[in-house]
Amino acid sequence: MSETALRAYSNESLETEATESTHDAGTATHESTCPECGGSLESNAGRAETVCAECGLVVDEDEVDPGPEWRAFDPQERDEKSRVGAPTTNLMHDKGLSSVIDWQDRDAKGNTLGPRQRRKMQRLRTWDERFRTRDHKERNLKQALAEIERMGSALGLPEDVRETASVVYRRALEEDLLPGRSIEGVATAAIYAAARQMNRPRSIPEVAAVSRIDAEEFKRTYRYINRELGLAVEPADPLQFVDRILDDLDLSDETRYRARELLRDAKGTGVFNGKSPVGLAAAAIYAAGRLTGERPTQDEVGDAAGVSVVTIRNRYQELLSVAEPAEE
Repeated sequence: MSETALRAYSNESLETEATESTHDAGTATHESTCPECGGSLESNAGRAETVCAECGLVVDEDEVDPGPEWRAFDPQERDEKSRVGAPTTNLMHDKGLSSVIDWQDRDAKGNTLGPRQRRKMQRLRTWDERFRTRDHKERNLKQALAEIERMGSALGLPEDVRETASVVYRRALEEDLLPGRSIEGVATAAIYAAARQMNRPRSIPEVAAVSRIDAEEFKRTYRYINRELGLAVEPADPLQFVDRILDDLDLSDETRYRARELLRDAKGTGVFNGKSPVGLAAAAIYAAGRLTGERPTQDEVGDAAGVSVVTIRNRYQELLSVAEPAEE
């Protein structure tokens, strides 16, 4: 091809592209307005048409419906017909993206499978499980997340706290903080840190009671994880433990109010520094009970809070020095 012909071909291509782009721009301009009267367009899903609200002109027809091909008339029917999987979650090692073979040995019509087909499906489940955990890290994560779910359920923690704990554990795994520490220890530290981050704190004895490790290993692992990951964990507020302790005691709402008032008065005075928030909450409840005349014993409050009588007595004296409640 000669230079003149090449230049002519290039100019023709540029003109064609300019014409197409102008046409596309014009089409985009008229997408929301009627080409006849300039009125607004409305989409009629029942007729699969786009019509003008002013003059009734059918601008587009036979539109593709992106919705499901089935109809449902109540939430239960919608759930039964839906073929969409569950949302992704950090509480599963694969975030819920892998396939799962149903444990029920039935076909698509609900009929029971024969012995040969059942054996085949069992082999498929075995291989599916092996492929879902292909290396040691995935097996580690799967075991840890199951442990977080178990402890979270035993502690009565909501799903958002468990999600946060799974994220903390994933960070520890990615930053190679697990060598020399048990999976259960790091999982326990993650659930404790997540509960404090999400303002659902649990005391160390409570967490240690549902963990598979002893309290000393748990505290040591938590300090290490907190330091290495730089977790934004603020000191627990004793007010967050008052309601949970009172749930196990038959005391009035007035005592609840007085206990909260005592802790608010003591806040910022230095009494909270270095003290167990559970012990302070228990002491405030004991002091409030004496003020309202209900007089719960130190043993009763200590059993409900999981702290010793000596702790309640010491914290009670410290609260007295700040709030100065009038004893009878």
